[in-house]
Amino acid sequence: MALANPQNIAYPATGAHPFRHDEPPLAPFVIVLFGATGDLARRKLLPGIAYLEQSSLTPDIRLVGTSLEDYTDDEFRTLAREAVDSFGNRPLSDEQWSEFAAKVTYVPQGEGPEALAAAVARGERELGDGVQRLHYLSVPPKAAEAVITMLEEADLVERSRVVMEKPFGTDLDSAVRLNAFVHETFDESQIFRIDHFLGKEAAQNILAFRFANGLFEPIWNRNFIDHIQIDIPETLGLDARANFYESTGAFKDMVVTHLFQVMAFVVMEPPTALEPRAISEEKNKVFRSMLPIDVRKVVRGQYTGYREEDGVARDSDTETFVALEVGIDNWRWAGVPVYLRTGKKMAEGQRIVSIAFKEAPRSMFPAGSGVGAQGPDHLTFDLADSSKISLSFYGKRPGPGMKLEKLSMQFSTQETEYVDDVLEAYERLILDAMRGDHTLFTTAQGIESLWERSAPLLVDPPPVKMYQPGTWGPNAIHQLIAPHAWRLPFERVWREKKP
Repeated sequence: MALANPQNIAYPATGAHPFRHDEPPLAPFVIVLFGATGDLARRKLLPGIAYLEQSSLTPDIRLVGTSLEDYTDDEFRTLAREAVDSFGNRPLSDEQWSEFAAKVTYVPQGEGPEALAAAVARGERELGDGVQRLHYLSVPPKAAEAVITMLEEADLVERSRVVMEKPFGTDLDSAVRLNAFVHETFDESQIFRIDHFLGKEAAQNILAFRFANGLFEPIWNRNFIDHIQIDIPETLGLDARANFYESTGAFKDMVVTHLFQVMAFVVMEPPTALEPRAISEEKNKVFRSMLPIDVRKVVRGQYTGYREEDGVARDSDTETFVALEVGIDNWRWAGVPVYLRTGKKMAEGQRIVSIAFKEAPRSMFPAGSGVGAQGPDHLTFDLADSSKISLSFYGKRPGPGMKLEKLSMQFSTQETEYVDDVLEAYERLILDAMRGDHTLFTTAQGIESLWERSAPLLVDPPPVKMYQPGTWGPNAIHQLIAPHAWRLPFERVWREKKP
């Protein structure tokens, strides 16, 4: 039976407001990091927690790392220091590191729930009264249930929140089972299903851009928008993740967990308020409005040489690339296709959302003027950390006659005085979880809706088509999107900040 509110926290009726500055200060936290020696922990979580601990954003914390390796406290601190130095965006001085390291301990997972409970209890005694707990599950999906069981056996459920990494299940049945299992121990208000793409400044800027500007909000519909592209190619390969990737593939690893979530920000209706419950309701409406995936509008690919990778079956049909068309069956978006693409070992690493507007009548322009020659007007969001926005349009080329060419207006967070205030995505989401703010996290209902809409593809996937590393995927992607064209590679480059 699910616990009503086992952490005994008084939640506001609609959840914590993501931009309210008059909230009471946070209680101190013990952060328990499962999978603390893994790749995600080293690249993102340990550097992020170290920065948050040094900032004024978080209360006093203690970090308890745990994983399968039989490390001592000092060995784990050495690993954490190497992670912060190698992958952190903000270097720590020796003095700052010493302050952080004094708050870090490690418990081998093999020592059992009693040892973990004892380490958390030591941290809580050091922090004093009112301590809360944040359990971060940086573990494979198949290990999540064992970790939840360990937390229950260690009596670490009360006063706690649990952050769960993607993917949350691998299909509808597994997601329903996992949700039911987790709800036996944790209430939904305690669960934070993370998608780090939604923690990016650029993703949140989509909401600000859409709903704060009278110039764009009235035209954000099927009457003015022709199609939408969300394109997230990667140049990286498996990076020693063959065992994980073979059972997951590009669709489960990226589309369900990232691209669909970004799509919801792009197409959702205006929420009644900028707060967690209202935003989650509108996102879930998007997922319920999605048409079931049509396998005839899906291209699955596999880069040449994938089957020779260590840990990969020689006859593997796992896709390292996927492109698909999605339909949103509601009043605002009926008939507007949304094209999604992602893959490994592609020509460039990008994170692009592109809105293509319908073309204007051209009868007044003479033949050869160039109007329409470079495609429709586009509004482009770059979801990289620099948080760029570009609006492309046709303008007259200086000189005699009427010659038109594609121009653009661009903005980047790097050009503002607030560039130092940008939080890395995981930093933002860890902080939000400590605040109890679900705005940028996914819900059980939303996850289950997405797996339900994905069932046709999961049951009967089309065969993979081979593509060469360093390209944009199989040639069939052009037939998928015709008569439109993919925005990547771009017809222009981003303007970079001048030194």
